[in-house]
Amino acid sequence: MDILKIYQYAMQRELEGKRFFEEHAERLNHASAIGAFKSLAAEEQKHIEFIQHQIDLITKGSPPDLTMAEEMQKEGFFSQRAVTECIDSTTLESMVPDLPVLRMAFLIERDFSEFYEKAAENAEGDSKKALKMLAEWERQHEQLFKQLHDKAFEEYSEMPWGG
Repeated sequence: MDILKIYQYAMQRELEGKRFFEEHAERLNHASAIGAFKSLAAEEQKHIEFIQHQIDLITKGSPPDLTMAEEMQKEGFFSQRAVTECIDSTTLESMVPDLPVLRMAFLIERDFSEFYEKAAENAEGDSKKALKMLAEWERQHEQLFKQLHDKAFEEYSEMPWGG
């Protein structure tokens, strides 16, 4: 397995994810979804920086360095609680037009987590740990968007015909 190619592919996917979240944050209707997308774009930027650091190390022939990832985990850089509180304090009905975008965000994050998990299966040492961390972060994002989507869909399914 060529870990450099894994990271290069991951970099492209993270850039795409960041761009998706940035673009759709401007188009969404619901405040908590907008906030979640903006927060995710910022987190994807941290993933990009972490991956770029690993690429730089590999290119120089240096071993992987998990210091940045460990610091990110200590920071608890994404507050699920803050988003949940925002959802609980707003009307989900206004989120209904955002359902397709929320579903797409969920699928993107699920794809990311599956990619990192598969890559981790074939990696060793700190590279394996780094890929597992990335997978775990993406699983958290996946769960957030599933929760947002499912709550909005539940509200939608209980609306009278015609919305």
